[in-house]
Amino acid sequence: MDNLQQTVVLIKPDGVKRALVGPIISRFERTGFKMIACKMVWVDKTFVGKHYVDEESYLKSVGEKALEDYKKYGLDPGEHLGTIDPVEIGKMVRKWNMEFITAGPLVAMIWEGPNAIEQIRKIVGHTFPSAAQPGTIRGDFSIDSTYMSNTLKRSVKNLVHASGSEKEAEFEVKLWFKEGEIYKNYKRVDEELIYGELV
Repeated sequence: MDNLQQTVVLIKPDGVKRALVGPIISRFERTGFKMIACKMVWVDKTFVGKHYVDEESYLKSVGEKALEDYKKYGLDPGEHLGTIDPVEIGKMVRKWNMEFITAGPLVAMIWEGPNAIEQIRKIVGHTFPSAAQPGTIRGDFSIDSTYMSNTLKRSVKNLVHASGSEKEAEFEVKLWFKEGEIYKNYKRVDEELIYGELV
């Protein structure tokens, strides 16, 4: 199957603490995606620093998005954060994200299926729950917003992470899992019904 993909999904500490692991997993299972790896882990900041890369292009991108949010809500980032430099703001957001991800155990998974990266991102919903559509995981289970997170100087509590591209998924599979933790060679009983002659 040419479009068969693997993607990493993390149920973040807020999803675990709110007992949403089962409901979140069921969203992917009932759509037809196959779980090929799953584990609960409590990671440290050294490990998470590899996930949230400390690269200027990434930090600038994150900082620019934060500045857009400040403008949208009529807030002064210079007064609130002490800077308007997108790279410096990106460093702050990265720090908040790392603190959030290491605040408790999370559930790391690999899901496999046709166009899994794009389709699972659709199931997960918009990065900011307040902007996520009803029916998505974030739209149904969270109301957090960039306004609240920026005001409180913390990460957005958005329950899950899902790989954003093929390159990102490939990197995250290798970062989060050892080869022996991945089980590709089994079939769901409904694969023929879901995939038809592609299987």
